[in-house]
Amino acid sequence: MRITIKDVAREANVATSTVSRVLSDNPRISEETKERVHEAIKKLNYKPNAIARSLANNKTRILGVVLPNEADELLANPFFINAMKGMSLYAQSKNYYITYAFSKHQDSEIDNIKELTSSNLVDGIILLRVRDQDQNIKYLKKIGFPFVVVGRPEHANEVLWVDNNNFQAMYKVVNKLIQKGHKKIGFVGAIENLNMSKDRFKGYKKALEMNQIPYDENIVAHINEFKENEGQVACNQLLKNNELSAIVTTDDLIAFGVIKGLKEKKVRNISLVGFNNTQLAEYQKPPLASVDINADKLGYQATKLLIENLEGNEKNRHYIVETQFIERESF
Repeated sequence: MRITIKDVAREANVATSTVSRVLSDNPRISEETKERVHEAIKKLNYKPNAIARSLANNKTRILGVVLPNEADELLANPFFINAMKGMSLYAQSKNYYITYAFSKHQDSEIDNIKELTSSNLVDGIILLRVRDQDQNIKYLKKIGFPFVVVGRPEHANEVLWVDNNNFQAMYKVVNKLIQKGHKKIGFVGAIENLNMSKDRFKGYKKALEMNQIPYDENIVAHINEFKENEGQVACNQLLKNNELSAIVTTDDLIAFGVIKGLKEKKVRNISLVGFNNTQLAEYQKPPLASVDINADKLGYQATKLLIENLEGNEKNRHYIVETQFIERESF
């Protein structure tokens, strides 16, 4: 026999409306009454109907996650899986649900956002990418819809966001390579208009500048996507410089492609560093040194910021997730 809200009300000796208010954490209900209702809920093992509660509160307790077009191959890019894991963990802990919208190309992202925000099916939006003059952010700000961004937006004080210090992380990597004696350090990055890509590239250039090493555009490659095959093509381009002794990349998938390129050319004396510290990094030959960006924590903290905002408990408007350099044989 299914336990209903009426059974809880009868057990706690209160009205059904009081039980509803306790479930929605209404501040007008006394602590004594809340405790009595919660004891009844526990005793009867009552499971609130999420849909009914949503209709009563005019809230769905559903968050919409807009996955960018490069996420169509989720199994090929573990960043999205790890970020989604973190989002799900926090959302579940607060009795929220998540729905995902996949974009086949960049223009369809805004279409997904318009559909989610006009359908009244979600309370807030999570964006997993931020670009120069981001149209998604402009639209959400214009209609006043709650959202959070994984990545540093242009007007950081006006938006909820979570990110790593990408500039600092790349700066430290390049500085470590220079301390090891490297002077010709190549760079491979993807999707130049992403703020994350720009920050990592700036960190690369600043480390060279601070160590009085001239910047050489001939050993820099900006590719279109975070994919192995593009990393391999970029590697072949960089290897035209015979003095090259190290390569840094902005993603492990790019680095995997660079490893293939180095093997193809039978080059063994070039140090290599990736970013994201994906699970396959340590199984490369040689094992890939990488920067762990804690993608699951990025997703977790982004969801936390958004839910706190939705529930009027906002404590912070942004959060910086620490990175960690994982040194392996390729370094």
